Amino acid sequence: MRKTKPKKRILLPDPRYRDPYVTRFVNNMMLNGKKSKSYEIFYQAMDIVEQRTKEEGKTPLDIFKQALENVTPQVEVKSRRVGGATFQVPMEVRPDRKISISMKNLILFARKRPGKSMSEKLASETIAAYNNEGGAYKKKEDTHRMAEANKAFAHFRF
Repeated sequence: MRKTKPKKRILLPDPRYRDPYVTRFVNNMMLNGKKSKSYEIFYQAMDIVEQRTKEEGKTPLDIFKQALENVTPQVEVKSRRVGGATFQVPMEVRPDRKISISMKNLILFARKRPGKSMSEKLASETIAAYNNEGGAYKKKEDTHRMAEANKAFAHFRF
């Protein structure tokens, strides 16, 4: 689209928690348009999280949101060609993209985890992210480390 940016679609809140973030997460997790299955997996995962973290005194939704916040990167590196050489230039991440990256990383590393069902894997990865550990948290740390290492090229920002 040359002239106008497309309008942002407003996501409806999910049935159980009444939270649009949950809907967005479920949409990212969904495969082959099976949204109801995706909701089922997410809610089962939240039930498992609730069982495993009873002593925390927090709702599973709070734990999920804190886990997402813990795996959200603040900076990332983008490739930029300058005079025939390619530099990894550190750049701040847009707020909307931060959420998207964190959700996709949480889902990706939950899928890679060993486990019986996707809901168990997702619950384990969520708890790990809440405790500042696990694959998604490590990915965020690696991204930040890469940006820190390439701080010298920050003046190539575009």
